[in-house]
Amino acid sequence: GRIVDLCETGFIEGTLVIPHFVLTELQQIADSSSSTKRTRGRRGLDIVHRLQNQETVPVEIVDTDFPDILEVDSKLLQLAKVIKGLVITNDYNLKKVARIKDVEVLNINEIATALKPILLPGESLRINILKEGENPNQGIAYLEDGTMVVVEKGKKYIGRETEIIVTSVLQTTTGKMIFTELKQEANKNKIKVKRVRAKGQTK
Repeated sequence: GRIVDLCETGFIEGTLVIPHFVLTELQQIADSSSSTKRTRGRRGLDIVHRLQNQETVPVEIVDTDFPDILEVDSKLLQLAKVIKGLVITNDYNLKKVARIKDVEVLNINEIATALKPILLPGESLRINILKEGENPNQGIAYLEDGTMVVVEKGKKYIGRETEIIVTSVLQTTTGKMIFTELKQEANKNKIKVKRVRAKGQTK
């Protein structure tokens, strides 16, 4: 769905080319016996339909194919070379191969990451904790842009909105993870530090 949003922002110039062999693959996935694959395939076809209906960027379906090339990703890169276009993708591995083959590529995830608001350690925000984390007592929440937020000792607040403090931010190949603690826990830690310092000063 991000490609539709990107088109509607007006950031993309020129014509969006969708090869017919990509549609064929999406149809095959949509007809799969696996419910997960079926959902992905149908969602892909729905996104193509939405792209055709948006009016900001022209969309062209092309029949160009390369029968001697079997993999769809390889076909896509070859087509980009032939038409001197760039590949828009959220596939990290495809991006790497495209750059090796000297094909210009635009990674949607990287654009989304670059546009996300920057949160720094010490900043506070209110968030709704949705589920339990991997470690004991952790809670998991998400920002509006989909960024995962890990809340230390947040398990007991699942289903509730609470205030948290950012402790660290981890950058990964797929985006960011934000680690936080409950504001009341952060305040308790500050009080403990003050008490320790006060004791040290009285000696």
